[in-house]
Parts: sequence; C-alpha cells; structure tokens
Amino acid sequence: MNPLVSVTIVTYNCRGFIAACLESVFAQDHAAMEVIVVDNASTDGTLAELERYTGRIELVPSATNLGFAGGQNLAIRHSRGAWILALNPDAILAPDFVSRLLAEAEAQGDPAIGSVCGRLAAMPENLDTTASRHLDSTGMYFTPELRHLDRGCRQPDHGEYSETEYVFGATGAAALYRRQMIEAISPAGEFFDEDFFAYREDADVAWRAQLLGWKCLYVATARGYHVRTCLPSNRRDLPAAINMHSVKNRFLIRIKNMTADLYRRHWLAITWRDLCVVGYCLLVEHSSLAAFSLLRKHWKRAWEKRRWIQERRRASDTEIARWFQAEPAAEPARTPALTSSRT
Repeated sequence: MNPLVSVTIVTYNCRGFIAACLESVFAQDHAAMEVIVVDNASTDGTLAELERYTGRIELVPSATNLGFAGGQNLAIRHSRGAWILALNPDAILAPDFVSRLLAEAEAQGDPAIGSVCGRLAAMPENLDTTASRHLDSTGMYFTPELRHLDRGCRQPDHGEYSETEYVFGATGAAALYRRQMIEAISPAGEFFDEDFFAYREDADVAWRAQLLGWKCLYVATARGYHVRTCLPSNRRDLPAAINMHSVKNRFLIRIKNMTADLYRRHWLAITWRDLCVVGYCLLVEHSSLAAFSLLRKHWKRAWEKRRWIQERRRASDTEIARWFQAEPAAEPARTPALTSSRT
C-alpha cells in the first residue's frame, strides 16, 4: 500500500517551529508524499524560513490571515493525495508515523474509516522530544456538556491508551483524512468550516463525519509530539481573539450538528454549561462578547449547512449518543493491531 499522502500545513508566525516540523515530515519512511504549506501573512520571518525549502514543498503565500480553517481548505485544494495529513507547524512526527497510520487503516479492512490519528505526546516549546513525559492527544471525545477534549491531554504517560481502537475524532494537530471522506462531508466544498476561523474546527469535522457514517481510528503505535498552547487551564493567557472564536464556535458547532435526541438526553448539562459560558463573558471576559455578534452574522449560513448535513445523516441517535460520555469513549478495532504499542 503506497498511496500518495498530501501533508497540509498552515503557518502564522511559526518561525521557531516550522523547520523541525518539516524535517520530521521529510524523514517519513512513507515515500509517496507531497507537502503543501499555506502561510497566513506571517510577520516574523516564517515566509523566509519556508522559502529555504523551495523545491521540497509547495508554498502558497496568502496576503491575509485566512485562519486555520481557510488556510487548510486552500492547502487541500492544492493537494492531490488519496489521504490528507493536516499537520500543525508545532508538531514533530516519528519517522514511521504516516506508514503506521496507513498500514493500520488498511489492516482493519473497514472502508468507513475516514480519519486516522496517532499517539501525540506533549512537547515543550524548545522542541525537546526527550523531555516529553505527558500525553497531548490520543484522539478526541465529547462530554455531555458539549465540551470536546483530547484523551489523556496533559496526563502522565504511563502507557494508557495503548490499544488501537475507534474514537470519536482526531485532533487537528496531526489528523490523517481520507480524501473520499473529505469530498463526502464538505458542504459547498468546504471541509473545515471557514466561519470558525480558528479553534474547534477539527471537532466540527469529527462530529459531522460521525453523523454521515464515517469512523476515526486511533493507532497507538504511531507516535508524534505537539506543543499545545490552547488549553482550558491557560485561557487567561491566550489571545483575546482565540477565546472569542472559542465561544462563537461552541454554538456554531451545535447549530450544525446537534440532534433532537442528543439534546433531550443532555439538555440539563448543556444548559448549565451555556449559562456558565455566557455569564463568564458578561462578568469577566468582555472581549468575547463579540462572539455573539459574529454568531448572529453567521446564523443563516450555519443553518444552511445544518440542512445539508442532516439531509445526508446516516448514523442513528443511539450511535451518536454513545460517544457523548463523561469519560473518554472508545470502541475496539475489528482486527488485532499490526504491532504492539509496547514495542
């Protein structure tokens, strides 16, 4: 199995990270790869750093900041691969990361596998992978309050999550997507929702994919490292714009994907969380109040996307509800993993 894999990276002031990221991509033992990088009008010298890789990457400079969603969609439009690896510039991959994801997806023999993710360890900003002692992500899950979290995030790595299994979705830091799925779940050709701009767009893709009958496979043996700056614990240290988009996108993702049955099951938890979010904006984080103006601006478009999604929905209420749990939910893979994650 040697399909072409398109690695799509969006940069915005990432000069300190991008070289290590690209070098880890070039070191992959999967030979059939292309790399497309969209630069979102960086001002810190990132573009000059990228130009050093002329001939090894396809560089697409943008005159404006398109956000993660817009930048990734632009990169995907330039890509040719049967699989798309959406990769953050602050991630580093083990040399067999891509080949392990592909081999395990093939071994499952399940054509409904539309996305595949690996085991990401938390990495400090100095990019010292040997200092990684905690997990960053082993797949995404949703809680009844509609919080989407990464399994194991910032937990000590004691070997948990060592089995290859199905999970709700993949973190956008390093997510391998089947092109067939991308084409099947993209309203008006828009895979990542550009109204999100940044934050939660990977969760929106995961939820939409589940509704339309696609699955996400977590491969424990595929290792990578990620510098994660957006965490609930450091919200007050994040740029105001990121926090504002986080609030806006919490409601956009629900407008598009929420079903009546799921809301009925968890309406109390959802309502309580909503009150907490709105109250925090009113009392503390005033800069995020702009989220509600943007929500009103995107309202009609979000409902049009909802109609498109719900008309194509294939998953039953029970199939969707099983993923929204207080603790990370997962389902066993249909066939044994190719190799042990302990090797």
